[in-house]
Amino acid sequence: MEVFLMIRRKKLTIFTDAKNSTTVLELKRIIEGILKVPVGNQKLFSRDNVVMEDEKQLQDYGLTSNTAKAQNPATVGLAVRDDNGPFEVLELTPYSAPPDPPDAMKSQEVNDQDHS
Repeated sequence: MEVFLMIRRKKLTIFTDAKNSTTVLELKRIIEGILKVPVGNQKLFSRDNVVMEDEKQLQDYGLTSNTAKAQNPATVGLAVRDDNGPFEVLELTPYSAPPDPPDAMKSQEVNDQDHS
């Protein structure tokens, strides 16, 4: 079955899909193709901030077609390191909220409902 993923690192978000039987190593190879970061310089984190092991499958971390849908993809954290350096701390920058709409666009409350 197909799983849909949001791979997040700082302000970067990558949307991809895979099979629930895809290994973590295979997912890292997909990321390598996109970001040009070698597999050995990637560390992936499950929803519980657990480091994902290369030989395990996505379904071993609860990433299945029931939990990672196209309308609501599962988040996987990504930390990288420079060659032979330490891994960065996992950082997922929160999404910004849109600003409040101007007063002219806010819906007007109708007050004459009480005058029955």
